[in-house]
Amino acid sequence: MIKQSIITIATLGLFTVTASAYDTKGCVSCHGANFETAKVFGSESRAVKDMTSEEIVVALTAYKDGTHKGSKAMMMKGQVAPMSEEDIKTVADALGKKAEEKK
Repeated sequence: MIKQSIITIATLGLFTVTASAYDTKGCVSCHGANFETAKVFGSESRAVKDMTSEEIVVALTAYKDGTHKGSKAMMMKGQVAPMSEEDIKTVADALGKKAEEKK
């Protein structure tokens, strides 16, 4: 029984690592455990859970390259700076709604 539990835990851990190389744990302090928060530090924005994958890619890329000019742009630029394009796409795919789900 213990051996089976260890194998299960190891398998789940491997799946988590391969699902996303970027750890989103730091994101939840502002965006909420389910990315449901639309009001971050008094600033109104869209909840990540309501965005499509494509919208998340556009937003994170704009924060990263400095073209996003919102009130939290500098803070977000620091958060996304270590993310590669692949990390951004992986996170967006994991968190975002597909365009057809949003309709």
